Amino acid sequence: MNAPFQARAGLRDPFTAFVCDDATADMLRPVAVEHGWSPEKVNKGGLRNAVQSLSVSASPNILFVDLSESADPLNDINALAEVCEPGTIVIAAGTVNDVRLYRDLVASGIHAQTILSGPRGEAQVDKPHVMAAVIGVRGGVGASTMATSLAWLLGEKARRTTALLDLDVHFGTGALALDLEPGRGLTDAIENPSRIDGLFIERAMVRANERLSVLSAEAPIHQPLVTDGTAFFQLQEEMRNAFESTVLDLPRQMLIQYPHLVHDAHVAVVVSELTLAATRDTIRILAWLKSNAPQTKIVVVANRVPTGGALEISRKDFEQSIERQVDIAFPVDAKLAAQAAKLGKPMAEVAGGKMSAPFVQLSSMVLSHASEEGAGSDSTAAAAAAAGAKSLVGGLKSMLSKPKPAAA
Repeated sequence: MNAPFQARAGLRDPFTAFVCDDATADMLRPVAVEHGWSPEKVNKGGLRNAVQSLSVSASPNILFVDLSESADPLNDINALAEVCEPGTIVIAAGTVNDVRLYRDLVASGIHAQTILSGPRGEAQVDKPHVMAAVIGVRGGVGASTMATSLAWLLGEKARRTTALLDLDVHFGTGALALDLEPGRGLTDAIENPSRIDGLFIERAMVRANERLSVLSAEAPIHQPLVTDGTAFFQLQEEMRNAFESTVLDLPRQMLIQYPHLVHDAHVAVVVSELTLAATRDTIRILAWLKSNAPQTKIVVVANRVPTGGALEISRKDFEQSIERQVDIAFPVDAKLAAQAAKLGKPMAEVAGGKMSAPFVQLSSMVLSHASEEGAGSDSTAAAAAAAGAKSLVGGLKSMLSKPKPAAA
């Protein structure tokens, strides 16, 4: 009979692997050494041997199992689950690329992660994910322009693989602003949420450049949006796995209909103008965020601020009304906006000199606030194991992407 978990918890190894062949073992051992784990913990025998061994010994914090020789992976994984203590992170690898099997494993209660040569193929796995929601307090204040520029900056300047998710399904400009065809990825996701997985993300995202990918839509205006929001939540989850940053271009009506969209956002960029109507709606949206997403850091942006005296409301009056300061002010520049539109590039890429400064400040504030929001959250042993597993997967990705040496 197995010893109680409490008595065996202190005996747990940080890492153990069970593989089916020498090639996999030779690939895995240097990855284990790189993480400070013993290469002797890489065992031959695959999943069946893992079940037998763990039935008489404590399971490790991280367990790697090879499914290559398993005729019935789902039943074998369930047998493995019966001999693993709570908290063990299982990384399963195999040769079958079957979405149905993946979904069966997830439905059985297993947390699965796919290793794909997708947008995050060369990602730096030691960078915590950053999620920012960009919200315009009114239509036309320039929130989509801000979202596109922020996503580009996170990719090009912060060197992060970044996803731009444009949630204006009928009139979104995320792809248009980057001179791209939006494709059907977003509408397909809304119509068939069960299809959303890592492979779907890899195929549906439209690449703008090496580090920036976009999911946008131009759905027919006679086609109403019918969804309970499940698709949006799943898209956020998969983008968190596949990219180092996610920027949500979040129309204000979507914010009200699907409040869960900002629950996981580290930062909300609230874009306004210095007008009476925008001031009223900024007050309302800031109050909504305070009640519904108190953990989310707020960055208030005043956009298209006239350089002369033709102000509907002064910055001082605006700040007094919203009871906080404006974090960043973008001066109006119609020439720059027109140039960016003609070139099919984000304004942050086209801007130079003084006009580039507020864009750089915006990306810096988002990264800084996201770092503050996540500080201290990884102090538990479970989080450390999860980080180790993520890093291990990253190491495997890197090694799998290298060409194998020719046989002697």
